[in-house]
Amino acid sequence: MGWRGSGRGGKGLRAGRHGPGHGRAPQVTGWYASFLENVVVPNAALFSYLVILGETLIGIALVVGAFTGIATFFGVFMNASFIFAGTAGANPLMALVAILLVLAWRVAGWWGLDRWILPAIGVPGAAGTLFKRRVS
Repeated sequence: MGWRGSGRGGKGLRAGRHGPGHGRAPQVTGWYASFLENVVVPNAALFSYLVILGETLIGIALVVGAFTGIATFFGVFMNASFIFAGTAGANPLMALVAILLVLAWRVAGWWGLDRWILPAIGVPGAAGTLFKRRVS
């Protein structure tokens, strides 16, 4: 558990592993490297907790099938952040699968809690039963 909140994740950034890169093929673009160096590294402990919280909430939402489209959108956002930081690994594949989930969010709603949540709160362009005005 030493990685949580300790800022140890920022050591790689400070060591230049994820810096803007020099030479013919830099790993990280300049604007994102600047963001990492000026925002993420000084606040590495905070960002470690944000990543833990985000991944946990996204995972729970996807497992129970609640707010699938929204959870998947934030999953893609996190994957893109990791890819921009120069850590490829399985992130491009996970981002592709997540994009497919975003496109299929209405169908995914039949297999989880979204089957009941979405009709109640509504979807873009159609208000749910909770928000429709009752005419007496």
